[in-house]
Amino acid sequence: MLAYLLWHRPADGAERDAYEGACARFHRSLRHAPPAGFRGSAVLRLAECPWLAPAQEGAYEDWYLLDDFTALGALNEAAVAHGHRSAHDDVARRFGKGAGGLYGLLEGRANLADTPRSVWVSRTPRQPRGELAQLLGDGMDPAQASLWRRALVFGPAPEYCLLAPESPLGTAPTRLPDGWRAQAIERELLWPDSAGE
Repeated sequence: MLAYLLWHRPADGAERDAYEGACARFHRSLRHAPPAGFRGSAVLRLAECPWLAPAQEGAYEDWYLLDDFTALGALNEAAVAHGHRSAHDDVARRFGKGAGGLYGLLEGRANLADTPRSVWVSRTPRQPRGELAQLLGDGMDPAQASLWRRALVFGPAPEYCLLAPESPLGTAPTRLPDGWRAQAIERELLWPDSAGE
């Protein structure tokens, strides 16, 4: 499974509730008429997103779960096609800044709704990867958490992401090798809401 992630902020002067409503309408549109290979999506409000410049409080994170790279192409085309164009354009009018990334699921279950925290792990350039991926998920419950690794670089986002109800032992500073860093970010699910819509 792949996940296309989009980190974004509204344009200066855009009203927050209107922006969040437009984002939810776009995701609802995809749910009602899903492109081929689309498994679901979510919109989350973040306390921070350090790699989305300029650094400031608050941002949004969209997750689009996909079967494979073919599904990524289908999503890209469908997002601005008949059936989704109005909802997409409504968000685009309010959009200010964004960055993206494509991640592959290494282990666990893609549980976007019940993970109020994401842990992002990065390494300094040219630092060897080693067997770190196998250690990051140490202590996580694969039925409630997931470990992702960046598959394509679209921007400056970290290499690994863990979604879990709490930070797994494998991401503790004492467990990470020199040159590696983990950062936990608090998340609030905006869509789908508790009613599933």
